[in-house]
Amino acid sequence: MEYDVIVVGGGPSGATAAEDLAKAGHSVAMLDRAGRIKPCGGAIPPRLIADFDIPDEQIVAKIQTARMISPTQRHVDIPIENGFVGMVDREHFDEFLRTRAQEAGAHRYSGSFQGIERHGDTKSVVFRDGVSGNVQKMDCKLIIGADGARSNVARLEVPGGDTIPYVIAYHEIIEAPAQTETYDPKRCDVIYDGAISPDFYGWIFPHGGQASIGMGSMIKSVDVKEATAALRRTAGLSECKTIRKEGAPIPLKPLDRWDNGKDVVLAGDAAGVVAPSSGEGIYYAMVGGRVAATAAASCLATGRAKDLQMARKLFMREHKQVFRVLGAMQNAYYKSDMRRERFVSLCHDVDVQRLTFEAYMNKKLVKARPLAHLKIGIKNLAHLTGLVSELRT
Repeated sequence: MEYDVIVVGGGPSGATAAEDLAKAGHSVAMLDRAGRIKPCGGAIPPRLIADFDIPDEQIVAKIQTARMISPTQRHVDIPIENGFVGMVDREHFDEFLRTRAQEAGAHRYSGSFQGIERHGDTKSVVFRDGVSGNVQKMDCKLIIGADGARSNVARLEVPGGDTIPYVIAYHEIIEAPAQTETYDPKRCDVIYDGAISPDFYGWIFPHGGQASIGMGSMIKSVDVKEATAALRRTAGLSECKTIRKEGAPIPLKPLDRWDNGKDVVLAGDAAGVVAPSSGEGIYYAMVGGRVAATAAASCLATGRAKDLQMARKLFMREHKQVFRVLGAMQNAYYKSDMRRERFVSLCHDVDVQRLTFEAYMNKKLVKARPLAHLKIGIKNLAHLTGLVSELRT
């Protein structure tokens, strides 16, 4: 059998692409390594829930407050007005998405991608079967590479795919206690502390009866396990039972090109679509899967390989400016503990709080309040230049 599209990777991006293509009537194979769970805080915005029809039973917690914690342990609690941050457990959420793609008509295979062979107009994805261990081949017309931050598809097929920068993220899933002085099952804690991560942040995210505690860093000398242990000690969670431990790379910048000009297009982490500053990836991965499916469907209909460029164009048309603003914020505030202190001070501002979470929930910059934006810009400049001498407590 020759498939119209083979999707390599069955995370949120690959599963979304496979489902969309199958629903559109295309023959689709989805290849994924069994048993893989990506380390992830698990936060998703209301827009994702609406756009991708996520049932309420997949939401293991609805977060009402975000706590920003500075290097000196000062904190500011930001209420999430007119909405919430949904939390999912990637162990179950990803499998739900894969199952839904399969129910839509995608054929599901367990195995690891080995390469692509081309003979004339015939393309074959070579993979090692996850059950037998034998090397097998599947023929197709197009390939979507959705196989993560260190994507083998990207490395072999797309310019720049072998050099994408990334953060190493690590977390531990624990059995969460009831509410304590330092832990709230309805609050996400984000820790901006160079002792935990000198270039990113740490987190404590509730998942109902469980919690994700972790951090990330680009610096290879950072001991991610010890940093996570320190987080657990500070939060009084050291004695909680550890359910599992996971680590993986998170890309820092979208690739300049997502296709090879012939028959491959990338999606999700493989294309580098994780939000700067926040590291948020699930929503952008699923959008990446959707635009990759749109581009692939167009290419199949017209026979024009250049239609594969549509994936990146559609994504950037809506999200480029958000990525630019978040990237500037990361570059400005993650460089030192002094700047992290100032960033947490800036978070006290009510306009910052409201605009931040409006943008998060709706996935677009809020333009309806020009005076608020101007005030934030002035305060931002004051904090960065040191004109603000007193840090709020």
